[in-house]
Amino acid sequence: MFQTFDSTSSPEQGPPRLAALRREIKAEKLDGFIVPLADQHQGEYVADCDKRLEWLTGFTGSAGFCVALADRAGVFVDGRYRVQVKAQVASDYTPVDWPETKLGDWLAEALPDGGKVGFDPWLHTLGEIEAVEKRLKGTGITLVESDNLVDRIWDDRPDRPCEPVTRYPDDMAGETDAEKRGRLAAALRDANQQAAVLTLPDSICWLLNVRGADIPRNPVVQAFAILHDDGKVQIFSDEAKFRGLATDKAVDIAPWDAFEPVLTQLDGPVRVDKSSAPLAVTRALQSADITISYADDPCILPKACKNDTELTAARAAHLRDAAAMCEFLAWVDAEGQKLASDSGHKVTETDVVRALEGFRRATNALQEISFDTICGSGPNGAIVHYRVTEDTDRRLAPGELLLVDSGGQYLDGTTDITRTIAIGTPTDEQRACFTRVLKGMIAISQARWPKGRSGHDLDALARIALWRAGQDYDHGTGHGVGQYLSVHEGPARISRVSDIALEPGMILSNEPGYYREGAFGIRIENLVAVQNAPALPGGDAHRAMLDFETLTYVPIDLALVDAELLDRDERAWLNAYHAECHARLADRVSETTGDWLSRATKAI
Repeated sequence: MFQTFDSTSSPEQGPPRLAALRREIKAEKLDGFIVPLADQHQGEYVADCDKRLEWLTGFTGSAGFCVALADRAGVFVDGRYRVQVKAQVASDYTPVDWPETKLGDWLAEALPDGGKVGFDPWLHTLGEIEAVEKRLKGTGITLVESDNLVDRIWDDRPDRPCEPVTRYPDDMAGETDAEKRGRLAAALRDANQQAAVLTLPDSICWLLNVRGADIPRNPVVQAFAILHDDGKVQIFSDEAKFRGLATDKAVDIAPWDAFEPVLTQLDGPVRVDKSSAPLAVTRALQSADITISYADDPCILPKACKNDTELTAARAAHLRDAAAMCEFLAWVDAEGQKLASDSGHKVTETDVVRALEGFRRATNALQEISFDTICGSGPNGAIVHYRVTEDTDRRLAPGELLLVDSGGQYLDGTTDITRTIAIGTPTDEQRACFTRVLKGMIAISQARWPKGRSGHDLDALARIALWRAGQDYDHGTGHGVGQYLSVHEGPARISRVSDIALEPGMILSNEPGYYREGAFGIRIENLVAVQNAPALPGGDAHRAMLDFETLTYVPIDLALVDAELLDRDERAWLNAYHAECHARLADRVSETTGDWLSRATKAI
C-alpha cells in the first residue's frame, strides 16, 4: 500500500530542538533564524532529509515556515492548517495566521530595537527575500545569509534520495525532448539570453521527458539544470540516478557539487526565475559579474499548457479513475447502510483509505497516489488537509459527513477529486451548506470569460452563494495539475492572489468548500481544462473567449443537495452532469456498482 498511517509529528521534541537551535543562533551572533518548509527546489512536497520544519516544530503541513527568536517562535500557516497546527506543535511555538500577517510586519513587532535574522540562501528565493527586506527598511532589522543552523543540530538527518530516473514515452508527451529543448532554446535566443537556470524538478522532468521517484507521490527527480541557447542541457544531480538511461549527447550529467562552479563560468545574460530559484543561484552569478536576466522559468508555462496528446491521455486517465471512484462510492454507500442498521458495524477512516486505494490498484494502471488521501469524518473533515493516522483514526457514524480528497498517478495523467458523502441522513444545515458549495463549483464549471483573464477574476464566482450566507473558505478555489507530474502545478491558479492569465490546455482543480471547526467539512472537487469557447449569437466577434472542459465525471451525493436552493440553470447543469457520468461510466463498472450509479445519477 502506498499510504501509511504512522504519526510523523513529534510535538514533544519541539522544545528541546528549539532550545538547541537558539544556542546556534546565539553562537552566530544572530537574533533569529528562519526555517521554511521548502527545500532548495522550493517544493511543496519535500524529501525526508529536507523536512526541517517538521523536524523542528512537529507541524506536517505542506506550506508554512517558522521564525525562531530568543523569546518567541512563530509558526506561520495559512487557512488550510490553522486547526491542524494547534494539535501538532508544543506551547513553545505560537501559530501565526499567514499571509494575513506578513513576515516583515511580525519581525518589526517582535524586534522593536532591530536585530539580525539569519536564513539559508539555498532555501529562499530572491523574490521572497526582497519582499521582506522592503518591509524591514528603516526598522534596524537585517536579513543575514547563513549556513543552515537546523542542519547543524539534526544529527540523524536522512540521506538525500537517489531513486532511478525513467524515460517518459514521447507518444504520451506529444513532443520529443529534443523538440522541447529546441523550442525553448529559440525563445532564449529571441530574448538575447545565453542560458536559463532550471531549479524546479517538474520543469526538468517535463523538458527532458523523464520521470523520477525522489519525492513520494510526485514522479520527479531532484536536480538542477542549465538550458543553453543551442538546446544543450547540463544536469546536476546524483549521477547514479541516470545510470542506464540513454541520454542525448546534447544532455550532460554532472554531480551536485559542480553546479555552483559551472554557474560562475556561464556567459550572460543568464535567465533566472526570482520566484523559484534559490537566492544562492543569484549570488553565484553575481560573484562572477555575470549579467542576470530575471524572467519566468521557461518551462513553466509550456508545461502547464497541455498539448492535444496530453489532453487526450488525461481524459482517459480521468475516466479510469472515475470508474474506480464509483466502485469506492458504492462501497461507502453499502457500508453506510450497514452502519445505520447495525450498531456493532465498524468502519474507520483508515478502512476508507485502504478501500479507495484498493479500487485504484484494481485498475492495474496506478503508479502511485498523487498525494496522501485526505479522509476526514465528522469534525476531522474540518481539518482542510487532514491526514489520518493510527492515533487520529475515528469511526464513521450515522448523521456525519465524510470528506474524501484523493487522486492517482497514472502514466497518462494525474487525478485529484474530492467528494463529500452523507453517512446516513444529513441535517438540513448540512444540506444547505453543501448546496452552497455545489453552487460555487457549478459556477466555475459554467464560467465563460474573455481571453487574458486570470484565476483572480473567477475566484469570487465560487464564493458568492457562501458569502450571501455569511460563510467562506480559507483556501484557493483551484490549483494547476501536472501531466503525470506534481498534483499542485504552477503557474496558474483560481485564487484571489493569482494574476497569471488562463490559457488553453491548462488543467486546474475546481474545489470550493466550507468547514465548521469541530463539526464537519465540505469540499467538492472536479478537474477542468481551459479551452477556447465557441462563439455565441450576438457576442462580440472580435473578442476571444475561454471556458472549461470538465475532466472529472463522478456522481455528487444527491442526499446532500437541497434542490430548492438551486436555480433552474444550476439544476439543469447537475442533471446533465449526472447523465454524462452515467453515459461514460455505466460500461466501465461492475454490475453492483452499475445499479448504484443509476441511483446516484437520477435527475432531480
